[in-house]
Amino acid sequence: MHPSIEKPVAANPNDHLAIALDLPDAKQALALVDSLGNTCKWFKVGMELYYAAGNSFVHELRDRGFSIFLDLKLHDIPNTVAGAVRSATQAGASLLTVHASGGAAMMAAAAQAASAPGAPKLLAVTVLTSMDANDLAATGVVATPAEQVLSLAKLANAAGIDGMVCSAEEVGTLRAELGPQTMLVVPGIRPAGAATEDQRRIATPAAAISQGASMLVVGRPITRATDPAAAARAILEEIARALSSPSTAALKK
Repeated sequence: MHPSIEKPVAANPNDHLAIALDLPDAKQALALVDSLGNTCKWFKVGMELYYAAGNSFVHELRDRGFSIFLDLKLHDIPNTVAGAVRSATQAGASLLTVHASGGAAMMAAAAQAASAPGAPKLLAVTVLTSMDANDLAATGVVATPAEQVLSLAKLANAAGIDGMVCSAEEVGTLRAELGPQTMLVVPGIRPAGAATEDQRRIATPAAAISQGASMLVVGRPITRATDPAAAARAILEEIARALSSPSTAALKK
């Protein structure tokens, strides 16, 4: 365990799980939300659903008492991204993603826009969990995924971004490098025995939490389950066990 990391007291597993509503429209997404009841606190709204349903869907979830992770992976010129952050503030999102590969100036502009009251915390997407070394090389990046994630995370941290999105393979390194205050969000979570589908760099919920993840993003293992609420409860129970383990690296938002 990194010496500067301390374990939180009475961590609530619901604070560490966001369910990805990767669905094509609000009707299907709300049906899923209803099927989950009050099992979970956080929902991730990505590009597919946001472009179909817009801010009204975010408002609907907020009115129901949920916290919203708006995963738009903003990547444009600094002025445009700053304007998008201000718009997301009006939508009521609590978390918002930008692409770290957009560069220091873009991320600094986003961070400045996010300094306004009520603005979401910003997360920098490092290397997508669907990509491996061959995929990076095809885009001209000669670094390994782990090297590229660390490089982009340091750039984002210096630009004032609150947290990072990375795979479980890199989360331990980032936790040690960036310390306990940085929020580290890990997608590509697959319970033992679940299909990997289009994800490459994956991990179980317990493995990601034990390495220092602050929040896990889980989609298809829950949303395509026969009983989504039962699937979510099983993952929350695994998170709770990992959080209570003496060997778990600290999580701090």
